[in-house]
Parts: sequence; structure tokens; C-alpha cells
Amino acid sequence: MTKAVRMYETGGPEVLRYEDVEVGDPGPGQVRIRHVAVGLNYADTYFRNGTYPVPLPAGMGVEASGVVQALGAGVTNVSVGDRVTYTGFLNTLGAYSTERLVPAAPLIRLPETIGFETAAAMTMRGLTSAYLMRRIHTFRKGDTILLHAAAGGVGLIVSQWARLLGLNVIGTVSTEEKGEIARAHGCQHIINYSHEDVAARVRELTDGVGANVVFDSVGKSTFMASLDSLKRRGLLVCVGTASGPIPPFDPVLLAMKGSLYVTRPALADYIADPAEKAELAGELFDHVGSGRIRIEINQRYALEDAVQAHRDLESRKTTGSSIFVV
Repeated sequence: MTKAVRMYETGGPEVLRYEDVEVGDPGPGQVRIRHVAVGLNYADTYFRNGTYPVPLPAGMGVEASGVVQALGAGVTNVSVGDRVTYTGFLNTLGAYSTERLVPAAPLIRLPETIGFETAAAMTMRGLTSAYLMRRIHTFRKGDTILLHAAAGGVGLIVSQWARLLGLNVIGTVSTEEKGEIARAHGCQHIINYSHEDVAARVRELTDGVGANVVFDSVGKSTFMASLDSLKRRGLLVCVGTASGPIPPFDPVLLAMKGSLYVTRPALADYIADPAEKAELAGELFDHVGSGRIRIEINQRYALEDAVQAHRDLESRKTTGSSIFVV
């Protein structure tokens, strides 16, 4: 019997239910996929707690890897037996399952150099890192970036990719242990925000200039420190809100702090074009397959342990990537 994690109301991790489900035949444009590994992302908690509203009941998770079992009418981009991975948003919600129907369009064929667990741990994080490094800003060798949550899944990939581009990486962490992990993956400097003033330390490390770009996945609690860490005409990239949404602010604040730029990108807009998605995925797979970028899977869970997985994620107990092994 196929198993899946579903929710019938929004709330804390306890609303997640592990139950039997029926999987029918794929309709037009769909495939049936048997999962091998499923990604656990912070965005999953936003669906669960209602930050991202969806009709209920609903599945959980938007990223997984596995093997194509059956094709619906009109599917030409994959074949039965293909090893694939996927990520998306509403169109792929329901990934916490052993088998499911999913639209064929988001599927990406996996090269032999990429295993299922690695794929589930990096498709969303890796494609996010790819557009941050290759699309969001034109970096030049020697530029400085400030990377919040440097020991997280995206943080570890971005820091490694940034080093490949010759960038100086300053990472923020909450513990000394996480600092060591971030340093081992490319951060030249570590700021422990639990007892250090982030903006002041960035100014010190950059001789008073500030960072060219700040990647902020934390949100509410780090927003002002991120702005204060930027150089004149620097760019703040708001890529997440782990501490809560950024409060409204007067745009004149950006002028007062040095004619700063702020953007709030979404992965969906960088993989909407199939050609661009293929290019970003190809570069990501090449880096990972060659070993230039390492994907750290530091937490593995069974699907029936989804409640605990969400608790661990929200309490910041995790580092690197987390997956469900099916």
C-alpha cells in the first residue's frame, strides 16, 4: 500500500498524518513515480502552518527523486524507468509519499553521477544556489558576500560555489559547531550571531566597506543587520523568512543606508523557462558530479517520522540537507 504524509488542518508539526493512500493511473501530462528519497525543506513548514495557503486536505513536500513507473498521454520528456528528480511549488506538492502522480513537466533526468539521495537533498537547494550564484548578481572575483544560515543546506552549497567564483564569504551561524561546518565548506570568516554584532563585524572584516551582496534566509530578525552590512549600492537578497516575515518599511530607508537594493526572488521564476532550468541544472550536476561541490546529508528520516523532522528543522537542530529515505 502506498503511504503518504497529509494534513487536514494547518498548525504545528502535530497536524501531519502518515496514512495509506490510493494512487491511480497517470492522466494526460502526468507520470506515476516511485520515490526513493524525498527532500525536507524549510518551505515545507510554510505550507504546514498556513503561511503558504493551500486547499485542505493536502499533501506535504515539493521535492523528491525516484523512478518513473508509468506515463500519461502526451508525456514525451521522460520514459518509463528513467531516474528523475523534481522540485516545484503547488504543482509538485505531495512529495512526502512512497509513490504518487506528478506532472511530467518539472521532472529532470538524473545523470549517473548523481544518486537518488543526493538528488533529493539538493534539487531545490541546488537550483536555488545556482540562480543565486549565476543569475541574481554579476559577481566579480574578490567580491564579498554575507551568507546567513551558512551551515544550512543552501548555505553550504552557496559557500562552496562562491569559493569557485573567487568570492570572499562571511557566514553567520548560531553555534561554534555550525561555524566549523561552514568554515569547512568555504566560509573564510564566521560570525556567531548569538554573541556577535553581525553588521559591526562585517564592517571590521571589510575595512569599513561592507559586503557587495547579503543572502538572507532568516528574515525578520536579521533584516536591519543585513542592510547595515552592505556597502554603498549593495544588494540584499531576501531568500527566506525563517524568523518571520520582514516587516513593512519605507523605501527611503534604502537611500539613507547607501542607495541599497533589495530583491525577494522565488526559485519558480528562475526555472520557469525549460532552457534556463536545464542550464542551471546542468551546471549544478556538473559541479556535484565532479566533486567540486559536496552535498552534505546530515539528517535522514523515515516518512513516518515527519512530525519529528519538522520539529528538528524549526528548532534549528539541523545542518546541511535533510531527507526522507523511502
